[in-house]
Amino acid sequence: MAKILVVDDEAIITMLLERRLSAMGYCVAGMAASGEDAVDKARSIRPDLVLMDIVMPGKMNGIEAAEIVTTELDIPVVFITAYADDTIIEKAKNVRPYGYIVKPFNELGIKAAIEMALFRKAVEQEEQRSRKSAQEKISPETEAGNLAQESLSYHDLPEIKTVLLTDIFTDIVLFLYADPVVKEPIFKFALEEGIKKGGRTLFAYSQSSLQKHFPKEILKKKLYTHRIKRNEVTVLLPVLEKCTESLLYAGTTDSLQILIDFSETEEFDDILAIKNLLLSKKENKIPVSGIIALDIGKIDHTLIKSMATGIPKIIVSTGKETTLSFAHHTFPAESVSVVPQSTIDDVVKKSLEPVVLSLLDKPISGNDIVHEIHRRYHVHIPQARVYTILHDLQENEYLEIIASGKSKLYRLTEKGKKHVSQKLNDFQQVFQHILYDKRGINAGIPDKNNGEESDHPQ
Repeated sequence: MAKILVVDDEAIITMLLERRLSAMGYCVAGMAASGEDAVDKARSIRPDLVLMDIVMPGKMNGIEAAEIVTTELDIPVVFITAYADDTIIEKAKNVRPYGYIVKPFNELGIKAAIEMALFRKAVEQEEQRSRKSAQEKISPETEAGNLAQESLSYHDLPEIKTVLLTDIFTDIVLFLYADPVVKEPIFKFALEEGIKKGGRTLFAYSQSSLQKHFPKEILKKKLYTHRIKRNEVTVLLPVLEKCTESLLYAGTTDSLQILIDFSETEEFDDILAIKNLLLSKKENKIPVSGIIALDIGKIDHTLIKSMATGIPKIIVSTGKETTLSFAHHTFPAESVSVVPQSTIDDVVKKSLEPVVLSLLDKPISGNDIVHEIHRRYHVHIPQARVYTILHDLQENEYLEIIASGKSKLYRLTEKGKKHVSQKLNDFQQVFQHILYDKRGINAGIPDKNNGEESDHPQ
């Protein structure tokens, strides 16, 4: 059971966290209300993890306390705070926290952040032990170079909102999700890509309605489905053996793409056996690849570590708006495309008008628009900027105001619907034109004037 130190100057918050963490199975080893108190208790208690508020009274704030806790005591810190502006986040990043949760928080977000922080720390400790045992075999100069390279590749990644793997069907991928809602569109995309690739695609699941999207593929046996019933996970082992039998023969051009969703994880030993079977098939050069998915809300960091062992690509989805992907430090960086949060901030802030217009498909208040932009993109927009756009639309009779209880809602008029539709189409044309110009020059898109195509690959 992981020991956690909770640090917050609001007694109500610490009590709430203590109750929720205890219900999740964690041990709340202590509570602190200031940065100084947090450092003292961390030194005496030696918790496995610290949940740290940032803004607190006293001479030492949460960021300063976190720096001492992480550097002196080597204890991971997850910030949990109501402050999420750019300045605070930049200062917080300097102490390399293991997570950042913005209040108001929910149990899934807290659990996912804690488990991934503990998992990351366990991986780091394992790597440190491995390096220590190998020191006698490596010269000091070589070891220093390896350590510097590994530290850079693991810790100094840009701030990531989403990482997209270029091809999910080149290896076995572990997908950990906290919110079951987010998995369906990802699964649908994975199945479509697997079917496009050809060969056989196996979809094994506990509960799903995705089968209704692929009736023809199931009928033509391009897609095989298997229901994983409770207490019958082990039945999947012979199914996988049968699916890979014909792939053993030399010269076969067939392949197997798998998507296995273990939304029920009570039979974890059997799940591990299935993972190990698939990895052994890969080691024996059998062309099998795809996704193993688990509900992260039902397993702890020790199980995550055992499940991740041997799998080079891992995707972690903590909610509808945040999907993180990471891999072992040997995974080539050129195989992923990264969209940093700073890029999203710039795009939303500089192109605010089309963002606001896209949210006017139903009656909505200005305050709700601000909150929706933050919920979708994690970008804070001053209310004045949003209300300026709404005021201009209202002045031109594109918007009308309706009352809903105590709230004032903005609703498009018939004239406004046409205007917004045209404006959004104009914005789309402009963006496509900009992208066309850049890609046309640099990526070999045919020039409209002469119809010729560059030698550079797209």
